[in-house]
Amino acid sequence: MSQPTVRYEASNGVATLTIDQPAKMNAMTFDMWSSVPGLVKRAEDDRSVRVIVVTGAGDKAFCAGADISQFGEKRTGEDAVRAYDRAVAAGMAAIHDAAKPTVAVIRGICFGGGCALALTCDLRFATSDSRFRVPAARLGLGYGFSSVKMMIKKIGMAAVADILISARILNSADGERSGVIHRAWPRDSFEAEVKAYLDTVAANAPLTLAAIKRSLVELSKPEAEQDDAAVDALVAKCFDSADYKEGQKAFLEKRLPNFKGE
Repeated sequence: MSQPTVRYEASNGVATLTIDQPAKMNAMTFDMWSSVPGLVKRAEDDRSVRVIVVTGAGDKAFCAGADISQFGEKRTGEDAVRAYDRAVAAGMAAIHDAAKPTVAVIRGICFGGGCALALTCDLRFATSDSRFRVPAARLGLGYGFSSVKMMIKKIGMAAVADILISARILNSADGERSGVIHRAWPRDSFEAEVKAYLDTVAANAPLTLAAIKRSLVELSKPEAEQDDAAVDALVAKCFDSADYKEGQKAFLEKRLPNFKGE
């Protein structure tokens, strides 16, 4: 059995973080959570990357949450619980606060911490046979306040109350209605639909994407903590860029722009 890991690859403007433990429905270990911030930073630092995808290995699961087999070793005792929770929180925050747009590409099971992880992404697409659940109430787990708060900011109080209190399984139609996912497609067209969307994003102006993403990050904070000046600076950078001139020129010439992030 291969070592559980989060794999990284980048091509055609897309960096892909693949949660790779298919034998356990891509459950996340402590080390996997700990690796996420560094992988996100790698994608942020790569000028060729326009969008970051988070997905699961194989076709059965996006992520089934935490690898519970580790809890005896990694999540027993006050210090161990704190260290584990810090690793999870740092991984979630890295994706949520990434400087580039993030997209969860979901096939199959998306449960527990995996569902919360998907919700940290800006956009979420799933196969029509995907299933979603946060089963904390069936496991006797206390669900962290930071995770509840993040979920409410993404999909609203009513949807989160239903998901957490019932601990029920949602199908893809439920997921779309509640905002857990933005769109579901059948398996036979899923790859093509997702690729077309990602290609569209990757062709967009990277400086504009950065300004939009920073706006989304700032708006997720309490109003008193929002850094308007940081967003304004990124917007101004767009108007001062060669890409802005290229966008106008391409429009007048009725062709696709060739953006370089400059």
